[in-house]
Amino acid sequence: MAEVKKLATGKLAELRDGAWPSFVTEIEAAAQDNKTSEALLGVLERSYNEKIGHWKHGGIVGVMGYGGGVIGRYVDIPEDYPDISHFHTIRVNQPGGWFYKADTMREICNIWERHGSGLTNMHGSTGDMVFLGTNTDELEPTFDELTKLGFDLGGSGSVMRTPSCCNGPARCEWAMYDTLKVTYDLTMHYQDELHRPFFPYKFKFKMSGCPNDCVASIARADMSIIGTWRDDIQVNNDRVGQYVSDGLNIQRDVINRCPTSCMEWDGKELNIDNRNCSRCMHCINVMHLALSPGKDRGATILLGSKAPILEGALLSSVLVPFMKMDEPFNDEDANFEDLKDLIDEIWEVWGEEGKNRERIGEFVERIGKSNFLDAIGLEPIPEMVAHPRENPYVFYTLGEDDEGEE
Repeated sequence: MAEVKKLATGKLAELRDGAWPSFVTEIEAAAQDNKTSEALLGVLERSYNEKIGHWKHGGIVGVMGYGGGVIGRYVDIPEDYPDISHFHTIRVNQPGGWFYKADTMREICNIWERHGSGLTNMHGSTGDMVFLGTNTDELEPTFDELTKLGFDLGGSGSVMRTPSCCNGPARCEWAMYDTLKVTYDLTMHYQDELHRPFFPYKFKFKMSGCPNDCVASIARADMSIIGTWRDDIQVNNDRVGQYVSDGLNIQRDVINRCPTSCMEWDGKELNIDNRNCSRCMHCINVMHLALSPGKDRGATILLGSKAPILEGALLSSVLVPFMKMDEPFNDEDANFEDLKDLIDEIWEVWGEEGKNRERIGEFVERIGKSNFLDAIGLEPIPEMVAHPRENPYVFYTLGEDDEGEE
């Protein structure tokens, strides 16, 4: 392997030579025969010295027929850095669960070295594979080569962003539904919503196969689809006893850490009050050979999380406590119609009444959950309550049917 010539100077060189791995090393490697990456080093060094970011967002760029997938970036001093006057970012729709073949990855890298900086982000917070830095003339050739390889652009702007998921049943024994299948189905069904912006703002799906929520959907998705079960936890008390015999302090490490205190151990048998179980998975994670989720499996549908951009951060709250995700059972043509009917109802209301750059969680907060539920045709149920009522001064009037009742 040829020795990488050190191109960074000043503050960038300090970052490169410091105690920790640095992005500067990777840019230098890409810059050996790539003028875009070489110019990037110069812009970054200048930004550090002047304490001014030299990037600007302006103009609409993209590929023919698509309104999303390309994010326009420009340097504000193009006369000094002509090789990086454009530095557009391309989002590429990643495979479900981020499974790649090695030869496919090599060809992806080759495409980007031919048409861009060679720098990638694997993966962005939405899940996309991100190509960092190219000029406008290279957008269509890059897109052409990606489609021939079987890849499409991801979402950007006020669209349905690229759905992403954990690796689900492909590698995880706790997957309550096929996250990969749902991700693929939503991606293919909502092509217009993915590529042509017409929402008030972005809308993200993330699919987690179980309550461990390995893709952090409850904090990072407008709609979180989290696997769960609705019957009893399966218990093998012989295995529980073996854990205890092997030294597990079951009282301290399992029972006392149950958030709803729904478990007790009498020395021989573990008893679980399943009606009060919150399905946090802690006990199952600790004693995975003795406990496993119930057999009646599906997903909880939650809505509304977002990062603190314009308003404060929100976590998703429950919209549908349980929905079967494998109907029709064992059918290759399962199309998740109940889920898509719910999505369509939400989008219709939000699309009509949402403000510009208002996420669905902010929309629900603004109009009130009761009005929102009425608009999408869902009945309110206790599981939808995110936290108890803060105002105690609420009075109820007995109706005719309630008179005389205690």
